[in-house]
Amino acid sequence: MASGQQLIKSDRGSMLTMSDDNVMMKQIVGTHAPDGREVDVKTLLLLVEDILKHATQQIDSSLTTSQAHAEMEDKTYHVNFVSMLDALSYTIDRISSEIAYKALDGTDAHATTVSLFNMLTSYSWDAKLVLTLTAFALNYGEFWLLAQIYSSNELAKSMAILRQLPSIIEQSGPLKPRFDAINNLIKVMMDVARCVVEFKDLPPAYISNEVPALSTAMAHIPTAVYWTMRGVVACEAQITSLTTMGHEFSISTTVAWELSTLAHKLSNMLDHLRKQLDTCYQYIDEKRNVESFQMLKNLFEMIHIDNMKVLKALIYAKDDIQPLIDGSSKKRVHLDVLRRKNVLLLISGLDMSTDELSILEQIYNESRHHGARLDSQYEVVWIPIVDRSVQWSDPMKGKFESMQSSMPWFTVYHPSLIEKAVMRFIKEVWHFRNKPILVVLDPQGKVVSPNALHMMWIWGSSAFPFTSLREESLWKDETWRLELLVDGIDPVILNWINEGKYIFLYGGDDEEWMRKFTSSARAVAQAAGIPLEMVYVGKSSKREKIRRVIAKITVEKLSYVWQDLTMMWFFWTRLESMLYSKIQLGKLDDHDPMMQEIKKLLSYGREGGWAVLSNGSNVVVNGYSTTVLQTLVEYDLWKDQVPVKGFDMAFQDHHFQLRGIARPCSRFDFPMTTGRIPETMKCPECNRTMEKFSTFLCCHDEVIPDELSK
Repeated sequence: MASGQQLIKSDRGSMLTMSDDNVMMKQIVGTHAPDGREVDVKTLLLLVEDILKHATQQIDSSLTTSQAHAEMEDKTYHVNFVSMLDALSYTIDRISSEIAYKALDGTDAHATTVSLFNMLTSYSWDAKLVLTLTAFALNYGEFWLLAQIYSSNELAKSMAILRQLPSIIEQSGPLKPRFDAINNLIKVMMDVARCVVEFKDLPPAYISNEVPALSTAMAHIPTAVYWTMRGVVACEAQITSLTTMGHEFSISTTVAWELSTLAHKLSNMLDHLRKQLDTCYQYIDEKRNVESFQMLKNLFEMIHIDNMKVLKALIYAKDDIQPLIDGSSKKRVHLDVLRRKNVLLLISGLDMSTDELSILEQIYNESRHHGARLDSQYEVVWIPIVDRSVQWSDPMKGKFESMQSSMPWFTVYHPSLIEKAVMRFIKEVWHFRNKPILVVLDPQGKVVSPNALHMMWIWGSSAFPFTSLREESLWKDETWRLELLVDGIDPVILNWINEGKYIFLYGGDDEEWMRKFTSSARAVAQAAGIPLEMVYVGKSSKREKIRRVIAKITVEKLSYVWQDLTMMWFFWTRLESMLYSKIQLGKLDDHDPMMQEIKKLLSYGREGGWAVLSNGSNVVVNGYSTTVLQTLVEYDLWKDQVPVKGFDMAFQDHHFQLRGIARPCSRFDFPMTTGRIPETMKCPECNRTMEKFSTFLCCHDEVIPDELSK
């Protein structure tokens, strides 16, 4: 009884008086002389975890997962591990005997711990710790093995009596705080051991001791190892005292407090080490990302026999899962379905608009109806880009699954498959800035267009195979004509063109101007005896306001109007795509008459009302609201020129004279999400270099919340 009480007093005293950790650790570090011998600490630790998990139900059952258990069983039967255990068995037995014997004679806990360090001088810090825990697991496992089976096994029953186990079990209620304290300390010790072993496992190719987080951790590991081994000594002392003195060993809360204090100290050390470990993992992750990013860049500079290497690098490198969903069958498939095909990578976030999706789906489905030639030559794959710093939530999951289910083409099974390095490559090399892009890879995986979305909006599937060369070729064949503005949107207008009618496309949101414009246009057409049709095509922004304008035009029967807002969105998107296409090709020629007219129209669409007059396919005038309306109002001033010059030229000449009266500011808005923004632009009206501004814009189309409108 005396030696047991002395044991607790000596441990408590040493914890309270050994305040100078520096002096103590100098003594411990002085025993450290590793000779380079290797110990498979990971497998040994798995074995220890398994013993401690089964030793008592009071210990957290999460110590080992079923996967880890299977891994442990696989490794422990390996011939190398068995031979290592043979070599270590003597050392483990010595440690086991040392801690049990010193616990019996009441040796000071610090002195016992130092004796263990002297015994393990040739081993690394992680090996010292794991070997000590292994020795403890043998003693502790034997104690609980007897406790669990003595009632049903005669041999165990006799041994348990010698160990006084029946009386201890009978007192399990009053002794519970002590067992809880032991189990809690064991859990923290195992957490520290795992953490220390993780540091040993860090890949030297990506991190060295020069990294502050690792050097800091390495400086603190000896202290953590010391106090964990000190915890082993304390736990062994409790078990030994119970088996030698039974329940007479005082049922004191002081003992539990001592163990809890030690557990708290270790827990603080563990928190510090884990922070350093997290920093190390971040550092390694960054280094690997840099390496992967460079490998990706190099990969796209190489010549390949097919596109498999490139697609695997971008989407998923392993063969253990099927990384794609087939949009038509909704079944999972391997990347092989894309082998040696033209692949269009649709890259977007989860905020891709329904307008974009519906028009893209329409173009995609139309291309499928062109027959097997196109069908077999290109495939679309959606690459979802999701910010990893934002926690994946149920609303995000719902949005992703909704988008995925609506797509008829291939999609990546889950955004998490896209690696950080790939996202960096997509953003930095392919200039992805949240707005969707469509990167085209040829059958060998070479990028033949950095973004084919523009040409797909403009020319649809006729732009196949969607290469930059094809884009240039299409522009060479293109002219400033009405079909360029409305092709693929509304067959009604194409019929008007074929019938040789005069057509006014007009837009804006000034209802009063629209009334005057449409009535004046009808009056002039009647006076001149020309067949005229008019169509309202909206505005590039203010969606909800345009919806109200459409209703007014319909009720007042001002003109033909597109009821479907998606058609209006597509009209303006195609116009913007014409500008972006030229920017992407590096052909934003300020002397190209067609591009000047497109730029004017885009600028008018931002600033106010406008109108484009065509005679069949030929565009007569592309003008701002005030000048076009004034030209119509002043018909009497130029009507005498109609028989001489023809209606087209007479209208055009008078409009040209009025241009100087009201020239609105030219304005182009390039969202930061666009990716490619020109350094300079010239005004399509006066040809001067335009000023550059940064603008914060909120087009609050929806209803303003009550609390904000008050």
